Amino acid sequence: MTSEALENLLHEERHFEPSAEFAAQANGTAALYDAAAADRLAFWDTQARELISWDAPWSEVLDWTNAPFAQWFVDGTLNVAYNCVDRHVEAGYGDQVAIYWEGEPEGESRAITYADLQAEVNQAAHALESLGVRHGDRVAIYLPMIPEAAVAMLACARIGAVHSVVFGGFSSEALRSRIEDAEASVVITSDGGYRRGKASALKPAVDDALDAGAESVRHVLVVRRTGQDVAWVEGRDLWWHEVVGQQSTEHTYTAHDSEHPLFILYTSGTTGKPKGIKHTTGGYLTQCAYTHRNVFDLKPDTDVYWCTADVGWVTGHSYIVYGPLANRATQVMYEGTPDTPHKGRLWEIVQKYGVTIFYTAPTLIRTMMKWGADIPAGYDLSSLRLLGSVGEPINPEAWMWYREHVGHNSCPIVDTWWQTETGAIMISPLPGVTSTKPGSAQRPLPGISADVVDDLAQSVPDGGGGYLVLTEPWPAMLRTIWGDDQRFVETYWSRFEGLYFAGDGAKKDEDGDIWLLGRVDDVMNVSGHRISTTEVESALVSHPIVAEAAVVGASDEMTGQGIVAFVILRGDAHEGADTVKELRDHVAKEIGPIAKPRQIMIVAELPKTRSGKIMRRLLRDVAENREVGDVTTLADSSVMDLIKTGLSGDGD
Repeated sequence: MTSEALENLLHEERHFEPSAEFAAQANGTAALYDAAAADRLAFWDTQARELISWDAPWSEVLDWTNAPFAQWFVDGTLNVAYNCVDRHVEAGYGDQVAIYWEGEPEGESRAITYADLQAEVNQAAHALESLGVRHGDRVAIYLPMIPEAAVAMLACARIGAVHSVVFGGFSSEALRSRIEDAEASVVITSDGGYRRGKASALKPAVDDALDAGAESVRHVLVVRRTGQDVAWVEGRDLWWHEVVGQQSTEHTYTAHDSEHPLFILYTSGTTGKPKGIKHTTGGYLTQCAYTHRNVFDLKPDTDVYWCTADVGWVTGHSYIVYGPLANRATQVMYEGTPDTPHKGRLWEIVQKYGVTIFYTAPTLIRTMMKWGADIPAGYDLSSLRLLGSVGEPINPEAWMWYREHVGHNSCPIVDTWWQTETGAIMISPLPGVTSTKPGSAQRPLPGISADVVDDLAQSVPDGGGGYLVLTEPWPAMLRTIWGDDQRFVETYWSRFEGLYFAGDGAKKDEDGDIWLLGRVDDVMNVSGHRISTTEVESALVSHPIVAEAAVVGASDEMTGQGIVAFVILRGDAHEGADTVKELRDHVAKEIGPIAKPRQIMIVAELPKTRSGKIMRRLLRDVAENREVGDVTTLADSSVMDLIKTGLSGDGD
């Protein structure tokens, strides 16, 4: 980045120290940083021994001789399901609630204890074995946010099958490609789920996927959720309640090698063959448990934890299923959308269960800003003691709104950076130690080594910007891309020799804290100046009338790229004749004239996937007057029609 551009990058003078009361009881202390700095591998050895139960010890903490192919806790054996369920029951916690499940239809809920979960996982493990699933076989899971999703994942882990969870909002074609790449032998799905107040179908997508290929599949196990009529293939399709329900609740687990594959998770891409990220067992579970315990300061005897993600994404894998259950958390799982049947639904659930730890995405926080602060104000949120953010960089103003209107100005906020590929949180405040800073993920966690480097792989000084890299292997790291080692090396390890390149731009502020700037392909080149879309979005959201903004770079004959912004106003704001000019001038004031958007469009909604991710490639299509690409993964595809018909006029 040019020095001129860097002078105007994100800067924040507001700091929030942890309270003395919080720091005194925090799991994560400064001693963790000291121990990790003194001997990183000894540090991870300690975490693995203290947090995880092993059937056989390891001979070596890390084998990096065949870099970048890692082996962690070499020769150690363990069982993930035992660690997440059985050992808690054995220790006398069988009556503790593991999952408070809340359906979207109001009044539909379940409280599942660890003893209940053990029985259901054991039955599902027997059921999979009865269908011929063996150690190393792949099982595709295509389910809504119902308890059976976690049960299916844990049952696979128990018997050593490799699960591939596909987000329930993906199309039949996306499902087919993932089933085929993994060569799954069984698909676990449901007749449907509830979304925005009505039943939606899932099994038809499975039928379409199997009709189009996916010949490896022998059986489809179907959970009855909505009672919809479904097509049925005799001999292939089986009801979950009939097959699983008749099994024994006792099951003897098998210990698996630390490097045995636990799951494949496909990263979303716009083109090309699906990219199956392969995660293994021992290192992954160790880092999930460690980060969940320390970043969220979990107290298993008193906390009620809630991560609002879907199990179809890595956040759901690591911070709904494996991390929390390994730590004996009591947690909430919610099936539906945040605004069904009303915009206070999430806060109603926080109030109902006395949620103490809340982990969600900046997109949802900004949406709630748009809805207005009066909505959370209508509920008792006093139980909350820690807030988290995940999925993308969070704007400082959204961070402050979250702190004030959800966290009653007292909850530490952990802004976490990590990826499907990293498996677990890598950069985050440690809530009992870190003086938090709105908008910054701040520092690598103890045991993690990250840096920001320039084009020559040299570490940039404080105040400098460049590329976020990981400089040392970490336990939860992806081991490869399923079936394609060469693509793994080329994708992640070829940009900078010996360094993992995350694909994200970042800067260090004057304190050395890290600010994430989004994907490097979201860094625009305007007249030779590299400007982050996140930077412009943050400037727009800092204006009092703006609730949410998405920025893209569009081809421009004069400047190389022009900045095009799509803006949602806050609920009480109204668009006037000078609104666009006011916002363009505001960006120029906040960042500099070079960052003034070429166009700003006021819109009612932004194109988002069901997980809340803004599909900027679709906005880029609109900005460049191209035919809009595939909209099948959007929660509401009609949003693009509204945007296309409304786009008009350039700025001044």
